Amino acid sequence: MPGYKVEQRHLLLGERNFHFVSYEGRPANVRRGEDAEGPMWCLMSEGRRRPVMPHTPGQNLDELDRQLLTWLRAQL
Repeated sequence: MPGYKVEQRHLLLGERNFHFVSYEGRPANVRRGEDAEGPMWCLMSEGRRRPVMPHTPGQNLDELDRQLLTWLRAQL
């Protein structure tokens, strides 16, 4: 069974470049009270990752870029 394939997108908004990385989901941890999380797109900034939206492997890249840019515009 193949493992999770990390994907990356670099998008330009104005004069700024934004780096998004997909991260594999994680199972729930009852001892820590953490719910399970599905795969997510995260914005990488200053060595930290900020969850953005669910990651759907095989998604159309043009549509994905539109969704990520829409999210960025709403944050700025």
